Amino acid sequence: MTGVLKVEKAKHVAIIMDGNGRWAQQRGRPRLIGHHAGARRIRDVLESCPRLGVKYLTIFAFSTENWKRTQEEVAGLMSLFRRYILREAKNLKKNGVRVRFIGDRLRLENSLVELMDNLEMMTSDNDLVHLTIAINYGGRDEVARAAQRLAYDVKAGRLAPKEINEETLPKYLDTHVLPDPDLLIRTSGEARISNFLLWQTAYSEYDFVDTLWPDFTSNMFEEALRRYTERTRRFGGVLI
Repeated sequence: MTGVLKVEKAKHVAIIMDGNGRWAQQRGRPRLIGHHAGARRIRDVLESCPRLGVKYLTIFAFSTENWKRTQEEVAGLMSLFRRYILREAKNLKKNGVRVRFIGDRLRLENSLVELMDNLEMMTSDNDLVHLTIAINYGGRDEVARAAQRLAYDVKAGRLAPKEINEETLPKYLDTHVLPDPDLLIRTSGEARISNFLLWQTAYSEYDFVDTLWPDFTSNMFEEALRRYTERTRRFGGVLI
């Protein structure tokens, strides 16, 4: 194979916003204080996207595994999600940001789902930056739900088994309207992707940074994007 592509800019960046709890604990504060600090950091990074050429930003807010945390922390996170939507909705709409949510909404409270639906509808005509927020999301769960929808279509005669391939399955994923991420960033020094966008990041570039998410500035974001431009993406090919 000779398929070689050098991408100058990362148009789609996914971020695992890790380290909020540790940030708070280092300061002798409750973990939820760290989550609130992390939520404020989102605006700084998001507002830098147009200047840096990032069209799509996908952030990991709450995983399917995060339900294992204490009831107090989970309840606090759900309250934070509501407050974030209510506080940021007007700014997001005014600044040309289109918001989408991915993940299984069935376990979320109806009041939160209603806010999510309203924000998606309110920003549906925006196109400057596409912000995707993963809530109650897990990569394996997403693929399983996609397979289930595929099975229903096969059973209904809308799809033949032989038509299922690498081009068909992504159409059933939560991210079917988005391009695959060029770059995945994880903060806090952990070097794993924790069940995030398993299918979509098969050929993404990864950047694991030591900084805890509440301290991750737009300048650090720009530096991660600069490092990305120095890489050569081969997609399974070789340099010739």
